[in-house]
Amino acid sequence: MIALVGGSLVLPGRVVPGGSLLLEHGRVAAIEHGRVDPAGATIIETHGAYILPGFVDVHVHGLGGYDTLDGGDAIARIAALLPAHGVTAFCPTTAACTPAELDAACAAVHPLRTERPAGAARVLPAHLESNFINPAYRGAQPAACLRLPPHTGAPAEPDGAFSALDILDVVARWRAEVGIVTLAPELPGGIDLLRSLHALGHRVALGHSGATFEQALEAADAGARHVTHLFNAMSPMHRRRPGLAGAALAHEGLCVELVCDAVHVHPAVCRMALTLKGAGGIMAVTDATSVTGLVPGSTGRLGGQVLHAAADAARLADGTLAGSTLTMERAFQQIVKGFGGSVTEASAMCSGTPARELGLSGMGALVDGALADVVVMDREFRIVRTFIDGLEAYSASGHQAGA
Repeated sequence: MIALVGGSLVLPGRVVPGGSLLLEHGRVAAIEHGRVDPAGATIIETHGAYILPGFVDVHVHGLGGYDTLDGGDAIARIAALLPAHGVTAFCPTTAACTPAELDAACAAVHPLRTERPAGAARVLPAHLESNFINPAYRGAQPAACLRLPPHTGAPAEPDGAFSALDILDVVARWRAEVGIVTLAPELPGGIDLLRSLHALGHRVALGHSGATFEQALEAADAGARHVTHLFNAMSPMHRRRPGLAGAALAHEGLCVELVCDAVHVHPAVCRMALTLKGAGGIMAVTDATSVTGLVPGSTGRLGGQVLHAAADAARLADGTLAGSTLTMERAFQQIVKGFGGSVTEASAMCSGTPARELGLSGMGALVDGALADVVVMDREFRIVRTFIDGLEAYSASGHQAGA
């Protein structure tokens, strides 16, 4: 048994100061509102720190020089680096890519979901920022990989080019390894594809889209439940044309991602979103890339494109914003210090809401019997320790994985 004692327990909707959290057999064994020192337990003092559920990031392209489309052990390497940032579970996220690249990424996800390497974050089904997005709102997504959804009258691809059906064949082959699919519902065949993916068990997200308010609501009626990086790569919100962003804020059934770096979205707008949606309607995401964790001036990759670590974010050579250099503990810090959110709101956005939305039983909240995926943060919201399955996966003092 491990006993985390003396810290402030961040429970759903409240903080319990001076409490104790007992971990045993990979689960939360008990939550005590005072200090306890069970006989035979390993006692870890957490006075002055917060004890929280592990973070769940549903939008991670890369980290520390690795991109999810690099092939080989890239996704495993990303999983190994994430506990240092408090992330205990994540969706490897792919940019629009070729069928072969998508197949390789899904093939890499499969064994990591089956057996988690010691000290690594849990690998969840992938998030595809798919080929079926609006070219006018593609952001840093490669134009050469974009395709229209299958539909009557769709033009044939040039000789040698892959088709929309080739991409969907990969998705079908790795059905269980594909969780979220981001698409633009206004494309020809977009709503039909959305309905099909939803019926097959995928979580369909709306993003990289110029959808009108009405088209977004139609998409929600067809099964969409998720909006990818709210306010980014979508038509601007206007008082007469609220668009996808307006629909996301207005529709209770749409849960939104928010890149909490104060670069993608101004802090005042993030505060507005939090006021309108509540922490239960927002998933904090990093949209992290291969240059996250590298010094400014470093280069990496986003799919097949060269990425540059700028002082504030990740960018293509032409300056296009191309994901972030954000980590989840800094997102948490920004929610509290930059957006004026509470610690419990930040915890919900970084843990509880994404876990609930993805149906992750036992994750996202400190409750009796939950998985022992736990983060200890100091009062400046820096990671002190991370536990996964009740074993230490990271310690700021240098003590590492499961020892």
